[in-house]
Amino acid sequence: MKILYEDNHLLVVEKPVNIPVQADSSNDPDLLTLAKAYIKERYNKPGNVWLGLVHRLDRPVGGVMVFARTSKAAGRLSDIIRTRKMKKTYLAVLDGIPKEKSAVLEDRLIKDPKTNTTRTTGSEEGKYARLSYRILAEHNRKALAEITLDTGRSHQIRVQFASRGWPLLYDQRYNPHPGKGQIALWAARLEFPHPVTGEILTFEDLPQGRPWTDFEVME
Repeated sequence: MKILYEDNHLLVVEKPVNIPVQADSSNDPDLLTLAKAYIKERYNKPGNVWLGLVHRLDRPVGGVMVFARTSKAAGRLSDIIRTRKMKKTYLAVLDGIPKEKSAVLEDRLIKDPKTNTTRTTGSEEGKYARLSYRILAEHNRKALAEITLDTGRSHQIRVQFASRGWPLLYDQRYNPHPGKGQIALWAARLEFPHPVTGEILTFEDLPQGRPWTDFEVME
């Protein structure tokens, strides 16, 4: 587990791909447990270590995540997220090239808990979803997109792009022709005010290897 930052209130890490954020029915190692073990060993803490989970990433997605080390920090981080003061930026490789090189996507999304899938809907019952993107580079009929989330719905990025004919490369759930590979979605940057000091913190962590290095801007 790569540590990006830590103090008495926060622990910022790089989530590896294909590791769940917290324990699930797979019984695979999870990030929250690994982070607690790190804190316990590094600071020689007795008993159980408390660590607050304030946001999530899909299991196949890697990138920047922040945990709260105190309940006070957890509450304030939750408020920061709720009031949209945490800026989340992602990188994705789209299986297709949008005509518009930058745009805002708005939809209403409905999640099916039985299948753990999300779809767009015209119904007002769907939850409002909004993101903005800009295309950074193109290669071999694929596009590297920088995405800023304004809302945080389940599978939002994957569904909003797939619904327009540009599914994420190697997305086994929403790409009708996914091929073999790791979904090309990465949580590249988090920016938010420190929950205690108010200082604006920015953490950036870029993905490595292909398909990212197929684009000159990622070399």
